[in-house]
Order: sequence, then C-alpha cells, then structure tokens
Amino acid sequence: MTGFVDEEDRSFSTEHDLLVFGQRLRHLRRSAGLTLVELGERVGRAPSQLSLLENGHREPKLSLLRSLAEALGTSVDELLSKKPPNRRAELEIAVERAQLDPIYQRLSLPPLKVGKRVPTEALEHVLALYEELKRRETKQVATPEEARKANAELRGTMREHGNYFPEIEKSAANLLERIGYQGGALSEGLIQSLSSHLGYGLRFVTDLPRSVRSVTDMKNHRIFLRRESLGMHSPRTILLQTLGHLTLGHGQPRDFADFLRQRVEANYFAAAVLVPEQTAVPFLRKAKEDRDLAVEDLRDVFSVSYEMAAHRFTNLASQYLDLVCHFVRNDETGIIYKAYENDGLVFPSDATGAIEGQRMCRYWAGRQVFAAADRYSTYYQYTDKPGATHWCVAHVDTSRARDFAITLGVPYAESRWFRGRDTTNHAKSGCPHGECCQRPPAELASRWEGMVWPSARAHSHVLSALPSDTFPGVDEADVYAFVEAHQD
Repeated sequence: MTGFVDEEDRSFSTEHDLLVFGQRLRHLRRSAGLTLVELGERVGRAPSQLSLLENGHREPKLSLLRSLAEALGTSVDELLSKKPPNRRAELEIAVERAQLDPIYQRLSLPPLKVGKRVPTEALEHVLALYEELKRRETKQVATPEEARKANAELRGTMREHGNYFPEIEKSAANLLERIGYQGGALSEGLIQSLSSHLGYGLRFVTDLPRSVRSVTDMKNHRIFLRRESLGMHSPRTILLQTLGHLTLGHGQPRDFADFLRQRVEANYFAAAVLVPEQTAVPFLRKAKEDRDLAVEDLRDVFSVSYEMAAHRFTNLASQYLDLVCHFVRNDETGIIYKAYENDGLVFPSDATGAIEGQRMCRYWAGRQVFAAADRYSTYYQYTDKPGATHWCVAHVDTSRARDFAITLGVPYAESRWFRGRDTTNHAKSGCPHGECCQRPPAELASRWEGMVWPSARAHSHVLSALPSDTFPGVDEADVYAFVEAHQD
C-alpha cells in the first residue's frame, strides 16, 4: 500500500493525516456499534491507546491497522481514506487545525475542546470567524518600499548561507529516492510520478486564469497546468514549483515577505529536483578538476534552462567547489531583475538595499553581450571593477518574448577553473561609484545639454500599490471560478 511497508516497527506515513484517520476510525467504530473498550478487546489494545488514535495524537502501526480493519469489518484502504467521513468530522478537523495557526493563537483564547457536545453551528461560526481573521491578516497592502526591503533581506539570507539550503536539498533527494531516480536528466514519467507520490493528479487545460502559472485544487488533489511554456517556465518546472510548495509545507502567505520566501524556496526545490545534488556535485567536481567548468554543460546534461543551470551553480559552488560567485539576470537596457552575490561584487542599489530595478554598468558582461557580433553565443569577459577584477560568462536567454542576459561571474583568481578563461574581452568599470557610464561624456554633454527633450516610456506601474491579494498578483475571483467550473 502506498506510504506503508511491512515491517512491524514502521508506522503511519507522513502523507496521511492523523486527524482525518482518527475521525474515520471513530466513525467506523460507532457505525459498528462498538465502544472503545469493546474494540480494544478485539484488537488487543487498551481503550486509552485507541482514544489517542481517534484524537489524532498517535500514529498507527501497520499491524494494528490490519487488526482494526478486520475488527470493524472494513478494509485498510477505507480506514486510510483521506476524505473525512462526514461534514461534522470535516468541521472538527478544520477547527482543530485553525487553533494551531499562529494567527489564531495570538488571540490568547483558551483551547476549544471539540467534542460531540459542541453544536455543529458553533463549529461553523468559529471556522467562519477564523477564515475572516486570516483573510484580514494576509491581505494587508505592502508598499513598494516594504517589498523591496523584504527582497533585500531575503537576498542577505541567501548570501549568509552561500545560497545553499540543506533542508530543501534533503526534501528533494528524499522524493527522488522514493520514485527510483538513478541519475541524469529527469524524464517526464518520473516527474509525473512525483506528483502521484504526493497524492495529486495532473490536469492540462487551456483556460487557466491569466494571473497564474498553475492552480492546485487541494480539495480534490488535482493540479491544473497549461501545456505550453511560460517564458523560461516549462510545464515541468511549474509543476515542480507547485509540488515544492506542497512538499515544504507552505501555508497561505502571512505577508509579502512570506510570499517571496515561499516562492524562492519553491524555485529552489524545483532546481534541486531537476539538477539533483547527488549527480550534479560529482559532475561539477570533475569539471573543476579538469579546469573546464561551464554552465552550458550543466544545462545540457540535465536538460534545464541556462538560467536554472546558472542559478543552480550558485547553490552548489560555495558548499562543494570552494568557490564564491555572483549571478545576474538583466534586460538589454541593463535593468536588473534578479541578482545574487557572495564574492564581494558591489551591485547598484537603492536606499533599502534593493538591487532589482537598478541599472547595471554598460561595461559589465551582462550588457556587453548584447553588443557582441553574435549575441546568442556564449560571451566571456574580464572586467576591472572598483577593488577587484571579475571574470564573467554571459548568455542571452531567448526563451522569453524579450531577451534577457544571464551572467555568472567569479573573482579573477577563480577564473582558472572555467572554460572561457582565455578570452581577450576586457573592460573597465567605475560603477556603481564615480562617473563611469551613468552620465554622458563631458564633451558630448556640452554640445547637447538643454537641446534635447526625450519622451520617456510610460512606467505607470511605479505609481500603483502592490497587489493586496493573499497571493500577490493573483485574481482570486478568476481562480475560484476556474476550479468551480472544473468540478467533475
């Protein structure tokens, strides 16, 4: 049976719910007309032990599950069904869970013992009040400054850990082991096995709401996806990000910072599954030994995007290769969309410490690649920057509607481990300090200053508040209408 083994000392699987199991056990016992004492006599257990099972406080061993099923005249499958036996049981479980939520616990109310004497209407009221409290807590509007500060703080945490998070690596590795992963790029079949292992079916649809990449129907255990890619996000990447939320136990975001953290963790999980630590690390160590490290090799061996390969390199470089590095994604105008560093590189930033939205130096590799004779070939460059020289490899990602450059860089001394270290491309940058490229040359400015009036592209989004939804940017009305329309 899924989630169980035959050893007597192994117990309840984490993919089953103790509260639901307890409710089903109580329901089937009462339906059979048995007391706890009578059922205990049939299965050789004390009534107190069975009471702990019914209240969701103890895990049942496989041998006991079989005895209970036989005593109640049912099957183990029926006992382990993930569906509460009735509406009353569903409400009791929901109220028990609500009382564990920090939002609820901040009210400092005495625990509500959910017994049979509590009217069903009272449970309905408690649950409705909790849902409204949670909605108000999670729909607080974040200002752009708060969002940028949250982003900067998250990047600081990534830097402190070398962008390596062992608990997520372990979660990914455990799942891969359970589906029999042996090495190399993951097949579509293995990826779908991950979903099945977690108890979710896949549905590919054409009418997914425009504001989402996927929709997870947690009531019916289904994940809805489009078949086509969304920029760099292929259906398998989106599926793995969704499974990451489920595997890592994410709840509804408390605020924008929590939303951002969850999204980064889910992305990390997807990369850790597609480029598994157990096979990627030996591959990278061998490449370093051969002085032939290359992001494109990581991309090709594991069949992922160049961006995912470069970002995955940052996860493993400091932990296993004794390398510090930096990563940037920027558009052709130099606007930074994503960045990370633990090699001392100084990015342009605002007063909150945020990098995203700043314009990088025109002499950095991420901008010079767009001026190369062939912008779609791999571009290497050494750049003298204030205090240090960095070697970088830049690649223009064509998987989106517009081009973005992905850059991976290391200090000069570390370039000896990389393919492309013999490049003759060399530039000098004074950014983000000094004149450098942020102002026009004095001679040019003297001829044109005051004689030109450019009409800037409209950037109306800078004046708008961040979305205040539970999941920022998601139209919940569309999502709820969608899942309602797809009820079988």
